[in-house]
Amino acid sequence: MSDNAALSSDAVAIADRIGELLACMRSAEAELGALLVEIEQRGVMELFGYRSVARLLEHLGDVPKQAGERMVKRARALNPGRNLDGSLIPALAPATGVAARAGRLSNPMIDVITGVLTQVPPEHHANVEVDLLTFAADAGHRQVAALGARILAHLNPDGAEPDDTELVTPSRELFLRRKRSGVWELNGRFDDETGTRALLDSLAERRTGDEGPDHRTLPQRYGDAFSDAVDLALNSPDLPMQAGERAHVMVAVSLADLKTGVGTATLGDSGSMTAAEARVHACDSMLIPAVLGDKSEPLNLGRLRRLISAGLRRALYLRDRGCAFPDCHRPPRHCQGHHIRHWADGGPTDLTNLVLMCAHHHRLLHRSGWEVRIAPDGLPEFLPPVFIDRRRKPRRNNIHEPLPCAA
Repeated sequence: MSDNAALSSDAVAIADRIGELLACMRSAEAELGALLVEIEQRGVMELFGYRSVARLLEHLGDVPKQAGERMVKRARALNPGRNLDGSLIPALAPATGVAARAGRLSNPMIDVITGVLTQVPPEHHANVEVDLLTFAADAGHRQVAALGARILAHLNPDGAEPDDTELVTPSRELFLRRKRSGVWELNGRFDDETGTRALLDSLAERRTGDEGPDHRTLPQRYGDAFSDAVDLALNSPDLPMQAGERAHVMVAVSLADLKTGVGTATLGDSGSMTAAEARVHACDSMLIPAVLGDKSEPLNLGRLRRLISAGLRRALYLRDRGCAFPDCHRPPRHCQGHHIRHWADGGPTDLTNLVLMCAHHHRLLHRSGWEVRIAPDGLPEFLPPVFIDRRRKPRRNNIHEPLPCAA
């Protein structure tokens, strides 16, 4: 046998094995989808205490929420459902569901077919589905999408009737994310009224003075101008309250580092600054001592009150650094204090009985079987329900940045 023949034989065997594995994966995902639809019909809240199947998949299979939602949406199209009165809802694409369970269709192919069928009149569903599946046997999903477009054009050559209602599209959007390097990226779209740069233009003028010429580039000047605009907004007396306090940035730094200017300070939500920068900001800022356990803050309110004071809330911010639930990214300002032992049941309002949680995970804790406790080291940890981990091994949130350690 020649070398080329041997290579060709190996390639065929490897390709066949890849095909077998892909078929197994696709078949298993189709079966999983059918099970997810069953859970929805029986009630995910009643069975597991979660508000959606996608949220349940996050903890059962480490499936991102958006991926879980796509999986559930795909499964609904392939499997029959039920109305509130128990009557059957036929599947949008039953034949596609059969082919999916046999492992013959990729997810992009399923999405193309179901996407076309959603636009086809019901009386043509069966014939169009058969045509698309027949073509899919020897074509990729892009080719099937092109066939679907031709079918739709044939069924409705004039297109959809114009909608007299003017669509309201969002004219202002802002995206802000922090990269692992510590740099924040901002991207957005605005209308003309907001996009007019009069404020930034005035703040981005080149600086004049005894320090010499301003060599900053235009993007650098606009970056500094945006930072100045944020400072101006923070100093506005009309700024709304948040969590019962004026909006502010909490900076945690050891007293020794603050005095010497050597070391690192941690910002309230995430990120850090040098101790020297913290010294600069401390010159014209209202200082709030933030030493956990120190009597300068009312950390132990006992049974006198149920609501969490501003000082105790700052202590929670510093200890938990955000929502304490495992893998949650929510910053402190999006969270609320939860009594581990409920106040109505005799639980005190102090740091050893409180944990910071976002609204979603707070509700989840009350209904799903998750439990929270304070570990011997003073930090919160969560015990998952049995259906997630039979051992109920404690879990913690290790996403939020820890406080700086004193030298």
